[in-house]
Amino acid sequence: MTVNITNPIFEKLGMKYPIIQGGMAWAGTGRLAGAVSEAGGLGIIGTGYWKGEQVREEIKRAREVTDKPFGVNVMLMSRHIREVFDVILEEGVKVVATGAGDPSPFLEELHAADIVVIPVVPSVAMAKMMEKKGVDAVVAEGMESGGHIGSLTTMALVPQVVDAVNIPVIAAGGMADGRGVAAAYMLGASGVQMGTRFLATTESEIHENFKNAVLKAKDVDTLVTGELIGNRARVLKTKMSKAFVKKERELIMEPVMNADDREKLENGSLREAVLHGDKENGAFMAGQISGLVNEIKPVAEVLDDIWSQAYDLLAGGVNK
Repeated sequence: MTVNITNPIFEKLGMKYPIIQGGMAWAGTGRLAGAVSEAGGLGIIGTGYWKGEQVREEIKRAREVTDKPFGVNVMLMSRHIREVFDVILEEGVKVVATGAGDPSPFLEELHAADIVVIPVVPSVAMAKMMEKKGVDAVVAEGMESGGHIGSLTTMALVPQVVDAVNIPVIAAGGMADGRGVAAAYMLGASGVQMGTRFLATTESEIHENFKNAVLKAKDVDTLVTGELIGNRARVLKTKMSKAFVKKERELIMEPVMNADDREKLENGSLREAVLHGDKENGAFMAGQISGLVNEIKPVAEVLDDIWSQAYDLLAGGVNK
């Protein structure tokens, strides 16, 4: 089903569906991002703490799947962001999504290359600041999301951000089907971002243990790590995540982690989950909506099913 999308950015990118695939570190590979863009959404390569050449390789993999625009997510707290941005500019990527920091120091050069910049924001204040600095849109992400999160729910955050800024607002957190998309539109969003739903797709390259954990998850099967050490992340309940939460009071008494230690912990635990399905040491980042994900489908079917259901529910709220 095609649609006239009101978000000018989505129109510029030639998207069929107003749906972005979240930039999940290690899980958001070039193959998955390429498949999402090829099917009519917007795929995002998740870079995490990757170095420039790792990003370049995934960009090439995406281009083996599609000739349509896709994006790269850059975690701004990474020590490798300069070389990652250099690769993005060299490779002519069309969209940059950012998290964990302020992208404004890079905006001038990105916009000079006609790159759309979309930061993830956890609050109204951050959304207003990003608009003032000149970003093209924001992703208002609620704490229901998997991975690193803020403290506001999607239902509370999205309409307040919509009212506070004049740039497109993309809703994220707690959406895995057309009902969530329709709800996001009713809150004033002009598109949605989903991560967890794309973990359970044919093109997703995460380990089978990870996929099965998402499929088996119930509504209460996630928890938040990092509440005490100031780096909150939502993950599935595993032996590792439960033990981590128990040890946080001990960790908070230790000296603050330096950049090397934090990168080793976060990057390593994500890699173990995605590549090896390691339930002992891996961080299975997934959102609260995991309980709604119960089958693996090709990306194209997922997108078509979601938008068909959303369109029917909106009953003409957007133009067919």
